[in-house]
Amino acid sequence: MSIWAAVLGVGLIAGIFLTPVFWLMYGGFYTFFVFVLGLVAVPAGHLGRRRGKRLGGADRGAALLGIVTGWLLILFSLLLVLAYVGLLAGLAFLTDAAS
Repeated sequence: MSIWAAVLGVGLIAGIFLTPVFWLMYGGFYTFFVFVLGLVAVPAGHLGRRRGKRLGGADRGAALLGIVTGWLLILFSLLLVLAYVGLLAGLAFLTDAAS
């Protein structure tokens, strides 16, 4: 489960950079889904590591990859929100300075 959430989140990030028109139109949706997939990947990865420990270490590396990727997705989505806020603040400053 954690690997699938991480892969889908990375796919959304790739979609953001490969389709800038969709990013401009639906950037908030992309950011929301990246954040949600990160929130799914982290706890699922922790559950997978615990289960792997009980089963003798099977797939613990994949679960760790899900945890790390999930945290990176969360960080990326928060940086995108900061970029939105910075863009809006910059535009507000420019329009205020122009008048």
